[in-house]
Amino acid sequence: MSRNSVGANGVRPNSALFSNLHSNPHSSLIAGVDEVGRGALFGPVVAAAVLLSPEGSIALQNLGVTDSKKLTAKRRETLRDRIAEIALDCQIGVATVEEIDRLNILQATLLAMKRAVESLTPTPTLCLIDGNRPVPDLAIPQRTVIGGDRLEIAIAAASIVAKVWRDAEIVRLAQDYPDYDLAKNKGYGTAKHRQALQTLGASPQHRRSFAPCQPLGRTPSKSKRSTQKQSTIENEPLLFDSLGKPRLTWETDAESNR
Repeated sequence: MSRNSVGANGVRPNSALFSNLHSNPHSSLIAGVDEVGRGALFGPVVAAAVLLSPEGSIALQNLGVTDSKKLTAKRRETLRDRIAEIALDCQIGVATVEEIDRLNILQATLLAMKRAVESLTPTPTLCLIDGNRPVPDLAIPQRTVIGGDRLEIAIAAASIVAKVWRDAEIVRLAQDYPDYDLAKNKGYGTAKHRQALQTLGASPQHRRSFAPCQPLGRTPSKSKRSTQKQSTIENEPLLFDSLGKPRLTWETDAESNR
């Protein structure tokens, strides 16, 4: 395929991404790894690992897979489904609010990435990690890529998978904590979100180690419909299977329609 060819959706492949598909000597089984939610005030930090064959990488390139931040929510969801079909495997890793506050956000992010990678089957030949920090104690060859979601198709795919998964989780949690405008801000520190923190204080899913979430002497309660359920990521039966591994959003949706 020529670098100047156009994909089926009319999108011309990014030349930098396309070049990397062929220049990588370890391109037999590449996993891209990216995170979302590192700068949020509320909810977990989430990482995705997407395992691609060389053919799968080219297929996603032709579909227009790119940095999730450049895509609309609807486009991300559409591409997420195609990524799930084409990838050899997709896995989610989560670090909870408690882990963020205990470890710090950087270490929690790397932990989420490690969990995602170690859940992949088969084992990648090489992991491409977005950013400049390698994942500690990862027993798989890895390479960090600054701006990787713009430069590596596998990382771009992971950025989409992680973003869609976390957004859905925050929208779900927004039903329990309706006063923070979470469905719109996805846990990030918008003016309305910060004002609610000043007025109500932090919820159990806010990151107490982040300055805007410091306790103000009160903890908001959840809505009445959910007071009997502990709202922690670890205990969510719809998101974690019996082995404690995160279940991908599309797996949950598919099972609910059966």
